[in-house]
Amino acid sequence: MNILILGSGGREHTFAWKVSQSPLCNALFVAPGNSGTASLATNLDVSVTDFEGIKKQVLAHAISMVVVGPEDPLVNGIYDFFMDDTELQHVAVIGPQKAAAQLEGSKEFAKEFLYRHNIPTAAYESFTKDNLEAGYAFLETLKPPYVLKADGLAAGKGVLILSDINEAKQELKNMLVDSKFGAASSKVVIEEFLDGIELSCFVLTDGKHYKLLPTAKDYKRIGEGDTGLNTGGMGAISPVPFADEVLLKKIEDRIVKPTVDGLLKDQLPYKGFIFIGLIMVDSEPIVIEYNVRMGDPETEAVLPRLKTDLVEIFQAIDKQCLNEVDIEIDPQTAVTVMLVSGGYPEAYEKGKEITGLDKVENSIVFHAGANNKDGKIVTSGGRVMAVTSFGADFKSALNTSYKSIEHIKFDGMNYRKDIGFDL
Repeated sequence: MNILILGSGGREHTFAWKVSQSPLCNALFVAPGNSGTASLATNLDVSVTDFEGIKKQVLAHAISMVVVGPEDPLVNGIYDFFMDDTELQHVAVIGPQKAAAQLEGSKEFAKEFLYRHNIPTAAYESFTKDNLEAGYAFLETLKPPYVLKADGLAAGKGVLILSDINEAKQELKNMLVDSKFGAASSKVVIEEFLDGIELSCFVLTDGKHYKLLPTAKDYKRIGEGDTGLNTGGMGAISPVPFADEVLLKKIEDRIVKPTVDGLLKDQLPYKGFIFIGLIMVDSEPIVIEYNVRMGDPETEAVLPRLKTDLVEIFQAIDKQCLNEVDIEIDPQTAVTVMLVSGGYPEAYEKGKEITGLDKVENSIVFHAGANNKDGKIVTSGGRVMAVTSFGADFKSALNTSYKSIEHIKFDGMNYRKDIGFDL
């Protein structure tokens, strides 16, 4: 079959790398793609939210499966767009319908879902500019630090964790009244702060059945020791060393099963990935957030460990027979380190030539913010490359990634040298 992957980051290059290995894939397309996907597939110059443009490409290239990488098209209803169009109804779309995608599209919707289905999560309340004073009063009832979350999509930047009550009140006003995160912060969820170690759980579901993918842990902050500004992710490790069988059983019984059952009960059609952000508090897993797609850079550490044909899994999801597929995972540890542009996550320059990729032998390099220009590969985003390596444990895998990184060069290149420091 002909397959289209939507997106342009490291996650989508990883999908393309995995899908291209399947004998079930005849021709592979990525929209808009990057320099990495260009080596495996045909890049199509169309935006992930240009549904009419995507339709034209799907029909022109006889595409029968669309794999949705980022959240924007899902929250904007790409699944429903295909389902409601007689020319597109035959195409399999891997991702949830618009109503279910609100698990990521609205923090309040997600919290209400968690409460309704008795899934452990932090206490919260929601506020708009019309009840700002009530928001101030609620902050007064909490202990610091204070967690403010823009209700809508804010490109991973809509969460603030603040230790000072006055600063928290000012930022609440900035979000609600001054539209700090645009329409995304017209409503704000204030949560109690949970102290613990985080991990990510990845679930595949066809709406009735589910399969667990390996756990992973990512590192969000730009600086060593988890300091500085939040980023889209500076690295990831899979599996998480402390996620033993006892913990995994708790996660499955208390969180994964009630989530999939809840989607069914609430009549929220879902065919795709569920990313569950968790925090361990006194050895108990608690949900921080849902994402309705794979995480990035976790994808670059999780998917390389998958031995089962990914297209076969996607076909089973589409036909709602995921329970009939056995998923095989490589027991080795995979570690991903992100190479980022100088200045990221604040202002940074693009168009810097990247060299040395041909010298990397023992790692897989997934392109993220990189493109081809005049026969050269140049930077085009904040997160530029993801370097993934295998090892018997995370330390040996990490060591291999760092050795591979020594070959790669571009002006201003930055990366964290302490991935896994807290393990």
